Amino acid sequence: MVVFGAAGDLAKRLLIPSLYNLTRDGLLDKGFRLLGVDHNDFDDQSFQTEQTRFIHAVAADKTSEFGKAKLSEPTWKRLCGELGFMKGDFEDPATYQALGQRIGQTANVLFYLATSPRFFGDIVEQLAKAGLTKQARGWRRVVIEKPFGHDLASAKALNRRILKVLGEDQIFRIDHFLGKETVQNIMVTRFANGLFEPIWNRDHIDHVQITASETVGVEDRGAFYDATGALRDMTPNHMFQLLSMIAMEPPNSFDAEAVRTEKARVIDAIKLQTPTQALHNSVRGQYHAGACAGRRLVDYRQEPRVARDSRTETYVALKLEIDNWRWAGVPFYIRTGKALSARDTEIAIAFKPAPTVLFRDQPVSTLPPSGLVLQIQPNEGISLHFGAKVPGEEMRISGVDMDFCYADWFKTGPATGYETLLYDAMTGDQTLFQRADNIEFGWRAVQPFLNAWAKGGVVHGYKAGSEGPAAAATLLERDGRAWRPLGT
Repeated sequence: MVVFGAAGDLAKRLLIPSLYNLTRDGLLDKGFRLLGVDHNDFDDQSFQTEQTRFIHAVAADKTSEFGKAKLSEPTWKRLCGELGFMKGDFEDPATYQALGQRIGQTANVLFYLATSPRFFGDIVEQLAKAGLTKQARGWRRVVIEKPFGHDLASAKALNRRILKVLGEDQIFRIDHFLGKETVQNIMVTRFANGLFEPIWNRDHIDHVQITASETVGVEDRGAFYDATGALRDMTPNHMFQLLSMIAMEPPNSFDAEAVRTEKARVIDAIKLQTPTQALHNSVRGQYHAGACAGRRLVDYRQEPRVARDSRTETYVALKLEIDNWRWAGVPFYIRTGKALSARDTEIAIAFKPAPTVLFRDQPVSTLPPSGLVLQIQPNEGISLHFGAKVPGEEMRISGVDMDFCYADWFKTGPATGYETLLYDAMTGDQTLFQRADNIEFGWRAVQPFLNAWAKGGVVHGYKAGSEGPAAAATLLERDGRAWRPLGT
């Protein structure tokens, strides 16, 4: 495995811990090696020392996904001994000549692009020019991180560029949300249970809410984030992948192409909006100073490497429609943002209310709506909310929950979400990776919002540690609906 950008935050916080977990579980072959490539002045020994220091720090942080389990020193030493490093410039052909010498006659190589998106095309082309993507005695695959492009035109251009030198079967466009157990369990919940699939349509579902909230600000990613924003950073990849899993038609099989085809059809069916509709059905927000998770945050515009007059959104809420038979008329509300009151990624299915004729003596507005919540993080699980009678002589109804928690039922260990995806990339399973058409359909759906925002619209302020701008609540209130409180 060759990791470009191995000295960066992604590799240290997520990739190396994920490889540790795979080592612990016996899923890495004894011949596995990792070679990091970056501009830093490391050699093999100093790179191993730096990774050892960092993984111990992450393991000691009980708030991190990796820090919930004790680090096994023998396991870490076994993996650490296989880590190597090569200094190199991503745009210099000499780097790839030297890389070819380090790889030697290795048959199977996974190239991982944990770099700034501006290097994606260059790295792939340089790998091909150096002959490192030829599949002579084994396989050569490339994992490409997000964001894949910054709009529809750039995504198409990048796809054309890499498909000139790689086959689609060699390209693994990664979205780490799809490595979460609950995300993968969506298909099982829907298609393996006769309880849910018959009601998974416009006749029984009132609306769908998809949430991905964070308590952190932009931290040290100001330069990247200020040029990207919440919409580009999260929506055409993370949020649309969750939407496609929850809304797709049943595939003919769990074959990678069958699943990816159905996911692409859903994203292709998202109704395109006019500029007026895009402004009406979207809310942008930018956080102000406040407290989040016990930490003080400054105004977004005061963060390092952020423009002092920035209009970049750190929060976005959208109302979308899927223009097909199953979902016609069902609104999909999407929200994602930073510096919010809770770390919470979930999909909430709100069912249509039952007729209230039997409960005419009850205040109709107090009857609890039924719903199904799939919790992606931090505590993976599923919750079913429904009405039940309150004990006593009078007929009173209250909402109750039936909860399933992965950690309680299966005694699962901590995971970053990358373990499954790295393992699948090594085994050649593309089911959880995005195909070129899926990427382009996603950008096509958000392009109307990008175009409308470029010409105007308001960026609403919200206090760090809150649930976002008040205008986001209005987005649902005008439809007679409300967001689920974050962290519930």
